[in-house]
Amino acid sequence: MSGIDEMIQRINELYHKSQAEGLTAEEKEEQARLRSAYVANVRNNLKGQLNNISIVEKDGTITNLGEKHGKNDC
Repeated sequence: MSGIDEMIQRINELYHKSQAEGLTAEEKEEQARLRSAYVANVRNNLKGQLNNISIVEKDGTITNLGEKHGKNDC
C-alpha cells in the first residue's frame, strides 16, 4: 500500500470514528493535518499534469502550456 493510500485510509477511519463516537483533540489535529497534506498532494499532481499539456496551434506550432503559464503560481 502506498503512502497516499494509507493517508486516505486513515482519513476515512477518523471520519467514521467522528461520526460514531467523536474524536479526541489529538485525533482532530491529526485529521486536519492529513486532510491538508492530501489536498496539497492533489493540487501538486494536478499542477504537474496541467504543466505537461501542449496545444497544437492552427499554424502547426506546438505551445507548451506549462512553459507559457506554469510560472504563475495560483
